[in-house]
Amino acid sequence: MKSSEKLLETAIMALEDLKASNIHVMDVSKLTALCNTMIVASADSTRQTRALANHVQEKVKATGGMVHGIEGEQTGEWLLVDLGDIVVHIMQPAIRSYYDLEGLWSEQAWRSPQENSTVYG
Repeated sequence: MKSSEKLLETAIMALEDLKASNIHVMDVSKLTALCNTMIVASADSTRQTRALANHVQEKVKATGGMVHGIEGEQTGEWLLVDLGDIVVHIMQPAIRSYYDLEGLWSEQAWRSPQENSTVYG
């Protein structure tokens, strides 16, 4: 198993351990050089978002992975865990719905207007 696959599996399992909901994994490697994969998961409370972010960090470090940083700990509504090739977003449902990262980072959203248009006739 490649290290990036192991890292992805570790992050997902850590989210599942503490009952994150609606876990969505996106391959964004064709859209950005920032990372290859984004994981978006929901948490029911500020306490759970913080616990999930800490758990992901602990599990990744325990498997020899590196955590580059965690953002959003002050408010706790949206925490970002930077694992290098993978970025994990843990969000409360209202914040997740408002920012719609799945829509923002879809390949459809990144196509040119010409590619998105349909010609009839």
